[in-house]
Amino acid sequence: MLPLQGLLVVSIEQAVAAPTCTLRLADAGARVIKIERAEGETARHYDKAVHGTSAYFAWLNRGKESTVLDIKDTADRALVERLVAKADVFVQNLAPGAAQRLGLGSADLAARFERLIAVDIVGYRQDSVARDMRAYDMLIQAESGICAVTGTPETPVKVGVSMADVMTGVNAHAAILEALIERSRTGRGKAIEIAMFDAMADIMSVPLLHHDYGGRATPRTGLAHAAIFPYGSVACRDGETVIVVQNPGEWRRFCEGVLDRPDLIDDPRYCDNPKRVENRLALGKILAAIFGQLTRAQAIERLEANKLAWSNVSTVADLSNHPALRRVLVEIPGGSFDGVASPVRREIKGGPVPALGAHTDEVRQEFAEGTS
Repeated sequence: MLPLQGLLVVSIEQAVAAPTCTLRLADAGARVIKIERAEGETARHYDKAVHGTSAYFAWLNRGKESTVLDIKDTADRALVERLVAKADVFVQNLAPGAAQRLGLGSADLAARFERLIAVDIVGYRQDSVARDMRAYDMLIQAESGICAVTGTPETPVKVGVSMADVMTGVNAHAAILEALIERSRTGRGKAIEIAMFDAMADIMSVPLLHHDYGGRATPRTGLAHAAIFPYGSVACRDGETVIVVQNPGEWRRFCEGVLDRPDLIDDPRYCDNPKRVENRLALGKILAAIFGQLTRAQAIERLEANKLAWSNVSTVADLSNHPALRRVLVEIPGGSFDGVASPVRREIKGGPVPALGAHTDEVRQEFAEGTS
């Protein structure tokens, strides 16, 4: 039996953040009824990459039920009320203030339904001056400073995947699980607000602390770590490899066994990590000269022999064929596809990605007025 089997989740969700959260709940056995507008939620329209379905929608909506309702229509709104009254969890990520104007904000719902865990996913905390700002993934990455520390010295860039959205969904999932545990003790649900900006601000803690207390800015260092060196890509004769040195023991083994330069171990320019970061340009030239004479295979052999970490600089094509990649077969309108398996659970509820409105009639009948 899956841990959330028997749990009813109702969501008015779109794009990535809220669907990430409810996907994790569905994988763990919860029944997720997804309420969509007539034209379908935003992510259905991003592309048609997977047998005519958006890659985003295919990724985040397996095992859910799609119900098309007009929440401004009197009859449909009454149905929404009946769904929420029976739900354990309600999740929404509508535009700022929209849920509150419709009476579907977390505080309103938690006050009316004492066992309900009601979650608002927002861009910014609604008690902040930024509460009315619209929030999309790249906007939040830029606003929170992520782009200031990502990229090359010349060019700030966003992370190439929807990190702000995904981390917000992960935080919402964790908050819901905590609230379920709390409800098992108190018998009461609660209102929860999860903000995208908060998720990214938390991830920015180290650059922020360096600024506030270390008096230094975190540079953009491309495929290298800003605060640890050497920790990044080196160019071998036939391609790149990522190397890592994080502690004194690793530095000693790296100098002796990989670089064949034991003289560097106690060199005052490189003897500890702060010094190596301070003198990364000079040390980088030494590394470039040595690794530039080695093939990737030779470099990896030396790293392995000295118990030092390394990685490939993989392409998406490399990921698709990676021996560590776990897949899950997912049915979708028009066929099936090999998705990425859950990073949380080995056993999932699974189920197809729903066509728009595929469960509307069933949900209307099951939650019709007068049903118990």
